[in-house]
Amino acid sequence: MPYDSHEELPDQVKNNLPKHAREIYKEAFNSASKQYEQEKTAHKVAWNAVKEKYEKNENDNWVKKDS
Repeated sequence: MPYDSHEELPDQVKNNLPKHAREIYKEAFNSASKQYEQEKTAHKVAWNAVKEKYEKNENDNWVKKDS
């Protein structure tokens, strides 16, 4: 099931990721959901896409990685 908007994303994503990271998650999930049958796999792909650009800081907040 692809996501049409950020409001449809899982709470863990909506409530914790910055806007740009949510965009990455949504696009990666939607793309992966076309390739893989299991929704769980699409979520893993989406989280990995986010983790390429973002990381948790010492306060447990998601922040953009330094290039």
